[in-house]
Amino acid sequence: MAAPSAGDEPGGGGFGLWLLGRLEALGLDRAVYGAYIEGLLREEESDEERLDALRGVLAACLEEDLLQDACREIVKKWSESQMVEAKEKKEDEIQAIASMIEKQAQIVVKPKEVSQEEKQRKAALLAQYANVTDEEDGEDEQNGSIAAALPIGSDKSLFRNTNMEDVMNARKLERELLRDECQKKKEQDRLQREKDKLAKQERKEKEKKRTQKGERKR
Repeated sequence: MAAPSAGDEPGGGGFGLWLLGRLEALGLDRAVYGAYIEGLLREEESDEERLDALRGVLAACLEEDLLQDACREIVKKWSESQMVEAKEKKEDEIQAIASMIEKQAQIVVKPKEVSQEEKQRKAALLAQYANVTDEEDGEDEQNGSIAAALPIGSDKSLFRNTNMEDVMNARKLERELLRDECQKKKEQDRLQREKDKLAKQERKEKEKKRTQKGERKR
């Protein structure tokens, strides 16, 4: 199973709110399962993988017949929300391109008129710079070689790499904490279900004994 992304609450707009309500209706802790499930749905690549992953998460919390229906419903709702999200994103991109084209069409660049006097002044400046000594050119070339040899930007690159590594490590830690919390909740739910089953079985046994005693008295 791919590791889901961390988060405080499910996002995804309408789907996130729907998922919280659905989990609550199923009797599950939405604060624990909500973010974990949505991260899982984002990380898996196909609906079949999402179904398998969901079953693994919810198997300890739901009965088998309810489990299948709930997982299929969640995956279907997720797929629908992704289609709507992709459509809205495409429309936004088209609108942005249209706005950019419209703004560019409104920009009129007026060609600058150059007077004869200004042309002569520029020609004189060019002639003056053409007389730069070879010594000065050599110094420029030497300085350029030294500058090229120096690792310019290496500090910035190192900073960017270090910063990205810190971000990745922080996200990994968040995913691990969220996964551990979800696993702990799954185990608690499984134990509670076993207790409920035992209590239900004990009630049946007591009822059966009372019935047998009543029949003997007759």
